[in-house]
Amino acid sequence: MTAPVVYISFPGTAAEALTFYQGIFGGELALFTYEEFNRTDGPPTAIAHGELRGPISISGSDAAEGEASVRVEGLLLSLLGTAEPEVLHEWFNKLAEGGSTLDPLVVRPWGGSDGQVTDTYGLRWLIGYEAATTSTSN
Repeated sequence: MTAPVVYISFPGTAAEALTFYQGIFGGELALFTYEEFNRTDGPPTAIAHGELRGPISISGSDAAEGEASVRVEGLLLSLLGTAEPEVLHEWFNKLAEGGSTLDPLVVRPWGGSDGQVTDTYGLRWLIGYEAATTSTSN
């Protein structure tokens, strides 16, 4: 069984947004236009389907005329423990560029670290990791 992949309807910014996420997370990006899919319900250069496959996978398209685009309330995209702490801090900082930090990525009272950021495209991310544990043997 695979994990769900987020599919986002963007308000005409799919190519820009998916390229932004590729710049942060890496991976392979494929973009297909309305024209390539023989769609006539939007501009020929609009994205009919885009797919980022890599450490973090995201798919999306440009919303057709009359369709709703992304508006997120009460949803966080969780990247808890999905990479090494240094990588998670880097992702957090890059997602915050042009967006807003809701809660800094810092150590919490239980010893783990987490934070929340809303990126420039309106997606809210929860990023963090547990404290490293070390064992000692006698």
